[in-house]
Amino acid sequence: MRALGLLCAFGLASAPLMAKPESIPSSLPAAVIPPIQKHWECVPIARALSGIQIFGNAHTWWGQAEGRYNRGSAPKRGSVLAFKPHGSMRLGHVAAVSRVLDERTVLLTHSNWSLINGRRGQIERNVKAIDVSPGNDWSQVKVWFTPLMDLGTTAWPTHGFIYPDGPAPMALPANARVAATMAGPVMNSDLPPIKIAKKAEMPKQDRKDIEKAEKKAAKEQAKLAKKEAKTQDKVAAISKPIAPTGRLDYLGKLLRKLP
Repeated sequence: MRALGLLCAFGLASAPLMAKPESIPSSLPAAVIPPIQKHWECVPIARALSGIQIFGNAHTWWGQAEGRYNRGSAPKRGSVLAFKPHGSMRLGHVAAVSRVLDERTVLLTHSNWSLINGRRGQIERNVKAIDVSPGNDWSQVKVWFTPLMDLGTTAWPTHGFIYPDGPAPMALPANARVAATMAGPVMNSDLPPIKIAKKAEMPKQDRKDIEKAEKKAAKEQAKLAKKEAKTQDKVAAISKPIAPTGRLDYLGKLLRKLP
């Protein structure tokens, strides 16, 4: 009788016994699709847009520009606004001027400024910046900060503007992706287009950076594909019915353990 109860408990007279599914993630990690680069520092974006061939951390740009490029306190399209180190921004910042709206308001295109969807390193196109300096000389600015959907509260100190030798290319790197942000009162569609440069048109150092990012993305893609294949194999394995003979063998072992 006891054995019969166990037989009923194991459902031998009903539907085939299925292995209990394990907890499977509802979605797998998003694949990294080369050649898009997801994190951009401010320097390569400012260099690509302005055409100014200065390398190194942002706080060194103003000094490096001396004797090589004209500098000043008046914004011009294609110029680079050089920020001084301030607070937690120890390496400074550089941002390209997309458009001059008036003598105290510009739109910037830059990267690694706002925290967007939980991460930095994203490119923001045509975001508002205003001059808040007492002398109207752009030595202090407030910049659009996407988490606030408004200008940030900090008055950031700046050196001024670095001007390119000729017309600025205003071209983003080929593997750049612009974050979906608003420009404040001026919509992006009202502005001159910022084109995407072909890799062959970029400086040698930028091409090297892109190739390095592409190789890294390809490795991540392969790693994720391998992980996804293993997960699919696991799903198939736990969904497979247990054969009747296997069930009986397991039941026999339990019965032998009974007093």
